[in-house]
Amino acid sequence: MFDWLIVGAGFAGSVIAERLASQCGAQVLVIDKRNHVGGNAYDRYDEAGILIHQYGPHIFHTNSARIFDYLSQFTAWRAYEHRVLSRVDARLLPIPINRTTLNELYGLRLSTAEEVERLLAARAEPVEHVRTAEDVVLSQVGRDLYEKFFRGYTLKQWGLAPSELDKSVTARVPVRTNTDDRYFNDTYQAMPAGGYTRMFERMLRHKSIKIMLQTELRDIQDVIPFRRMVYTGPIDEFFDYRFGKLPYRSLRFEHVTLPEEWHQPVGVVNYPQDEPYTRVTEYKHLTGQSHPHTSLTFEYPADAGDPYYPIPRPENQQRYKAYERLANATPNVEFVGRLATYRYYNMDQVVGQALASFKRIVEQEAAAPQPYARHRAVEQAPALRRA
Repeated sequence: MFDWLIVGAGFAGSVIAERLASQCGAQVLVIDKRNHVGGNAYDRYDEAGILIHQYGPHIFHTNSARIFDYLSQFTAWRAYEHRVLSRVDARLLPIPINRTTLNELYGLRLSTAEEVERLLAARAEPVEHVRTAEDVVLSQVGRDLYEKFFRGYTLKQWGLAPSELDKSVTARVPVRTNTDDRYFNDTYQAMPAGGYTRMFERMLRHKSIKIMLQTELRDIQDVIPFRRMVYTGPIDEFFDYRFGKLPYRSLRFEHVTLPEEWHQPVGVVNYPQDEPYTRVTEYKHLTGQSHPHTSLTFEYPADAGDPYYPIPRPENQQRYKAYERLANATPNVEFVGRLATYRYYNMDQVVGQALASFKRIVEQEAAAPQPYARHRAVEQAPALRRA
């Protein structure tokens, strides 16, 4: 008998599992279809002995002391401020665009924020109603910078032109008038000292937590009794794609090791122009590991594969809302995380959402504790049943 079945061992599922076990004494079963915990944040040592991120770079940053302190229970940290360069016209230039970017690109000597503001204002194109990703960039920096840094990268990343995507896609990328070349400016910027996988293993190392890997929900839902469920997988899959599939953009990763100590000057280099990949990550910058060789990951966006990025278009949000209504009407199942809520979250945001969900669960349990009922949640969601 388990109090809780947690579907998915990424950030959302692992945080809630740890809280339920350590704070409530609940008996928790965590399942995951992959052969490891940690979800997309999973890291491992490759054949050369270099710590790499299996599913592309995961850089932890947050402004929340609460979230940082919570995770600090399970890991020490290595201070790391992420820097990214973009290869434009055969040069490596800082991204987000800052004063250094503009000076090097155009051969200028801008020295103040006011000079940068005047340059960008002169290049910006007026947009009466900012609706698309293209509108955001054109209204901020103009067409030349849009073409060099944003259009090609976005087209590769999403398989759609920026004019076809919601404004939220490029609203995440700031433009700076100073020379700050850090990719993030959050208060807390660090990497788990022993890697993400070790952090997850410590998080789930509780006597009341059992883990089953390479396990699908349909494999155990008619076998193992549980009282309530936390579901962190794709919400459309949970409801058997009743309203059709929710579109995602996927990624293909090419991991390589080179017989050289360093390959690039920073952890990540973006490729917004002709190359088929969007970015290349060199992990020793992130981890601080010392090694005579270096390991890289080339990222190739794809239509098919594991779901990574919800495609931000109005029709997709409408479809998600139909699934959300079903989720709200399904008793004893909490839908938490990126895939279950069809939103792109940073890691700290997923942790924050999971902690908030745990608080809500505790309040619900205090108000009306649920008795054990084998497959109670499943019985209320007929679409879960499989032949």
